Amino acid sequence: MGKVERFEDLEIWQLAREICNDIHHFIETTSLGKNYALRDQMDKCSGSVMDNIAEGFERNGNKEFIQFLSIAKASCGELRSQHYRALDRKHIDQETFDIQIQKVLLESKKISSFMNYLIKSEFKGSKFNR
Repeated sequence: MGKVERFEDLEIWQLAREICNDIHHFIETTSLGKNYALRDQMDKCSGSVMDNIAEGFERNGNKEFIQFLSIAKASCGELRSQHYRALDRKHIDQETFDIQIQKVLLESKKISSFMNYLIKSEFKGSKFNR
């Protein structure tokens, strides 16, 4: 991985964006689009993952970034639960469900690993270098 200068450079944000786009695709192409409550919840939740990564990065301090990453990771758990609801209500098939669950689990693991890296890092953030 090269130098990270923007949140868009982060692999965890890129994967979160991909997951968010997957949800939008399901809304546009499946019966999920007609289940307004679940559709809106999944859309907001998937957006929350990428948005919290971005917001935490922009705080310029590891402690706050870790807090926002924790919120993003929690949103991954919420999104996995919503996938079960989408499967149970037959908005997505088993194969799609399996692929998406693995993708969201991977995102959660990557966020955890990045949080652990930040916790152990001696660099505490650029706002502390002033």
